[in-house]
Amino acid sequence: MLLPAKTEVARQLRRYRAWERMMLASPADVRVRATFEDAGYTLCVLMGKRCAREAADAAERYLRTTLVTYLQEQSERPLTARAARRGPPVVERLSPSGRKTPSGAA
Repeated sequence: MLLPAKTEVARQLRRYRAWERMMLASPADVRVRATFEDAGYTLCVLMGKRCAREAADAAERYLRTTLVTYLQEQSERPLTARAARRGPPVVERLSPSGRKTPSGAA
């Protein structure tokens, strides 16, 4: 797994937090909101997260721990979002031989 340099993570996290404060101070300003969302997107890409809040949390954890500790924390987290099965629900039905099988299986 490739991880970004801590200096770059710190720089992008500072940028994200600064624009977050500016956006909270003037939420109607379209330019500020767009730049804040851009900073969030950059942090998401950098940290490999889908949500800017998750990316900011991951960046903060990454900056306060060692590389080994961070990787261990990442591997201990539940994979509920990634492990979720996509597609129609599995329905048990009888096969021609009379045994129960999940739908889609022969």
